[in-house]
Amino acid sequence: MSTLVAVLRADDGAVQFANAALENTLGLSRRTLEGADFSTFFTDPALLQTALAGARGKDFAALRYEASLKRLHQDPVPVHVNVADAEQVGEILVELWPLEQQARQDREERLREQAQANKELIRNLAHEIKNPLGGIRGAAQLLEMELESRELTEYTQVIIHEADRLQSLVDRLLAPHRHPHLVGDVNIHEVCERVRSLVLVEYPQGLKVQRDYDTSIPEFRGDRAQLIQALLNIVQNAAQALTDRIAAGDAVITLRTRVARQVTFGRQRYRLALELHVIDNGPGVPDAIKERIFYPLVSGRDGGSGLGLTLAQTFVQRHHGLIECDSVPGRTDFRILIPLP
Repeated sequence: MSTLVAVLRADDGAVQFANAALENTLGLSRRTLEGADFSTFFTDPALLQTALAGARGKDFAALRYEASLKRLHQDPVPVHVNVADAEQVGEILVELWPLEQQARQDREERLREQAQANKELIRNLAHEIKNPLGGIRGAAQLLEMELESRELTEYTQVIIHEADRLQSLVDRLLAPHRHPHLVGDVNIHEVCERVRSLVLVEYPQGLKVQRDYDTSIPEFRGDRAQLIQALLNIVQNAAQALTDRIAAGDAVITLRTRVARQVTFGRQRYRLALELHVIDNGPGVPDAIKERIFYPLVSGRDGGSGLGLTLAQTFVQRHHGLIECDSVPGRTDFRILIPLP
């Protein structure tokens, strides 16, 4: 469970049970927690003591309030607290949700809903565009066969060329929904090295792609080609945002891999997860599009298709993961999270 749970004795508020999520948040073992006065783990113990007194007096069925939970060697974490009678007589159930975790879960839920809506919109729109495009191109070809003037055929060539360009765009929109998910063993560092080599071929001067790998990360089951494409889209986006720094010769992209433990995303808790960061020292994501960067056809640069991050998010979500972005001027960090076995 991602929710922090404690079962307390009603008479004195001593901990009878604490789940793994609460252990991890407090940085204390269950053995240490059991028998301790739970109110002492809050910055304001009186709030819980008052709630426990109300529970003992049957003043309410459940009480909700906000508080701050102290953590070992870390800053307190704001939590939403729910106090209610437990199933066993003489016990009180306390549930806590970190407010930052709740906000993150809401954001992830929006991302998933957005991805599903994008998928349906793109599929329907692409099919609606594709059919008339074929008719326009065919008509232009037939018209060209009837024309004798070379000057006039230049216009039909423009029609054919633009129809082909739009067809290519439609194919890219439909690409992630057409190809099957080919699962095999994936070494994430092989994926990183492949992407690194491709980007350095495209930007041989002025760009440094640094490695910061945790080589202990195990292989996992996934679609290697899709993960390469997802990471390549993100790294290419970063490189394109670094145009000025590349010209100055001080552009840096860092590929960092770590193992995250006991993390929650997609409303599920995972014992282990891959944490892959793509960090650049560019100008940052414009504020105007920061909340919409994973929407299709949204781009922060002139001439961009706005499909790269949309496709990357789609491919990562196929691996039960997600992509998050934290961006300020001088540092943009795209974080890919994928469950590990």
